[in-house]
Amino acid sequence: MAFYKFVVCLFTIALISASLSSGHPSFGFGWGNRGNHGQFGGGFPFPGLSADFYRFSCPQANHIVMTELEKAVAEEARIAASLLRLHFHDCFVQGCDASVLLDDSRTIASEKNALPNRNSLRGFEAIDLIKAKLEEACPQTVSCADILAMAARGSTILSGGPNWELPLGRRDSRTASLKGSNSNIPPPNATLQNLITLFNRQGLNQVDLVALSGGHTIGVARCATFKQRLYNNKNEPDLSLEKNYYVGLKSVCPLSGGDNNISPLDIDSPAKFDNTYFKLILFGKGLLTSDEVLLTGNVKKTMELVKTYAEDESLFFQQFAKSMVKMGNITPLTGVNGEIRKNCHHPN
Repeated sequence: MAFYKFVVCLFTIALISASLSSGHPSFGFGWGNRGNHGQFGGGFPFPGLSADFYRFSCPQANHIVMTELEKAVAEEARIAASLLRLHFHDCFVQGCDASVLLDDSRTIASEKNALPNRNSLRGFEAIDLIKAKLEEACPQTVSCADILAMAARGSTILSGGPNWELPLGRRDSRTASLKGSNSNIPPPNATLQNLITLFNRQGLNQVDLVALSGGHTIGVARCATFKQRLYNNKNEPDLSLEKNYYVGLKSVCPLSGGDNNISPLDIDSPAKFDNTYFKLILFGKGLLTSDEVLLTGNVKKTMELVKTYAEDESLFFQQFAKSMVKMGNITPLTGVNGEIRKNCHHPN
């Protein structure tokens, strides 16, 4: 228990120590620049999107994004996981259109108030800083939706994960969907069949489900999201939890109160984007129900993928990159649809 508390207390220090190990100069983020170390292709982009979309209109766009990301991660390393999650929560609700960034107004019910997002979604300030710099360099050119996609990729790379060729050209929505956020974003206590259904609804399959779940190799979760695994109706634990891991979790997540206490999703390497997440699931150390059921949910495909990715980090990285591109292709607004917001929080 003492060791577990020690790990949690030093979580931020651990994150900072690994956050800038592979910054953008070594990855060559040229538009459509194939063959770079660690860079994976992701299949066919959505019509209207292309990796070199800003080649002429804002060629410095990704450099600006990465420069601001490095500053943000240096200041608060946890922000990398927060930005990855922000892109995920955006794409699962009416497509990758930056609707998640819109604030409440007379005509908009913000997705920020949805149950999966309220008091937990983070990273808005980092997006605002990136947008401000891009507006200085290239006014009303780079969309908030593309900033979310670039920030998610950049956050992955800065945490030691894969790079990928990213299709760009998304435009921003003028609307949000509070209802869609409450019904489409997978909850942390989801059954495996529920997860499969929610991913299929977005055109994502079981391979995408397991690979994208691997994003939980970085970041933290609040006690409220895993408390039900520690205390059932008889105050007994989920039997799939490894005993010492369970004891450690109880020390940061009491039966009463403490809902906002946090625990790393990956207790062994919380700062590093790697395949340890899958190894931990095999040992009964998946934090969320939605993590553990990938192995124990009685679906052969997901169980085999957990084992495969636990053994082969390179294969996980390759599939994660492909699945991120696929997720980023979920019904984006392109061409004359939508707009390029001046301020990511409000329609023009």
